[in-house]
Amino acid sequence: MNPIFSWSARAGRINLIPYLSSVFITGTLLFSVSCREKKDTFEKKSGGGPTTVDVIIAKSEKIGNQVEVNGTVVANEFAELRPEVSGLLTFLDVPEGKTVTKGTVIARINSADLEAQLNRSKVQLELSETNEKRLQQLVAVNGINQADYDAVVNSVNVLKADMQYTQALIAKTIVRAPFTGTIGLRKVSAGSFVTPTSVIATMQQLSQLRIDFTIPEVYQKYVQKGSNVQVLIDQSAGTMQYARIIATEPQVNQSTRNITVRAALSGASVSPGSFVKVYLNAGAEKQSILVPANSIIPESKSKKIVTVKGGKAVFVTIETGARQEEYVEVTKGLSVGDSVVVSGVLFTRPDAPVKVRSVRSLKVVNKESAQE
Repeated sequence: MNPIFSWSARAGRINLIPYLSSVFITGTLLFSVSCREKKDTFEKKSGGGPTTVDVIIAKSEKIGNQVEVNGTVVANEFAELRPEVSGLLTFLDVPEGKTVTKGTVIARINSADLEAQLNRSKVQLELSETNEKRLQQLVAVNGINQADYDAVVNSVNVLKADMQYTQALIAKTIVRAPFTGTIGLRKVSAGSFVTPTSVIATMQQLSQLRIDFTIPEVYQKYVQKGSNVQVLIDQSAGTMQYARIIATEPQVNQSTRNITVRAALSGASVSPGSFVKVYLNAGAEKQSILVPANSIIPESKSKKIVTVKGGKAVFVTIETGARQEEYVEVTKGLSVGDSVVVSGVLFTRPDAPVKVRSVRSLKVVNKESAQE
């Protein structure tokens, strides 16, 4: 008899337990050997060499006396025309793109119920005033009590107050131009039901434009009120104009360490919201360490840069100063002669081995950054 199979006369069937046990043991051994081979293969594939990077040698560069920052053109006055109450638009006059004077009626909302209530109060007031004059003559000869006369006078005053309140509600149904300026595009049509969240149109005062820009806090002393900055509006033409600083934000932004500055720009033909370049005179030229902007790793509360020391990547926390188009000034954390990683930054890890492929110059790195 085959030892793997056994016949049970009482059960009347073949006993497969020994066979299944040996199959299970054999399968387990094969699976273990297969997993071990795959694991070894993965470890061999994942065990790569050092990360290849390009570096520059940090050196002291001369920085000009101008700081270049981005700015935005804003209107002297800006408003969204909205109704104060909900209702049906019965009148709408929005001269798109034209100048309107302050107080011009832009829209009216149905106020028929309020007008009727005001007329009712007028009729009641006329009757109350007539009674007040009549009782005034009687109280002069002691014909009535003073209390009766005071009640009629109070009724007259209440009706006058009700009329003033109704007139205030009617005034809320009228949308007027808040200042003299250029009106934008119409957002609604006559006959529409509007609410205080509905924008009828926008208005902007373009007689005196302003420039809003931010600068690092280290340059706060160079943005005194009344001083001038140069503004490049049309980059293709390259024309520069002057803007006079009128105010600065008193508090420094805690997350960016920048301050917001506002300057008045006169005689410029540009639309609000346009992008401009602002050049600030920051004193005499100085020597500083410059690095490409794409080599800096921004974090939530700090900035880091990768250097190569002893064949390994070392992450260094730095502080930055002036920022120009292609490079950034490092004021703290970097020394002259340090090897700064400029390519392959995202593939480096702290204390991981790196291989320097080439040493670039700052000028070459800037050109490559511009092409990207």
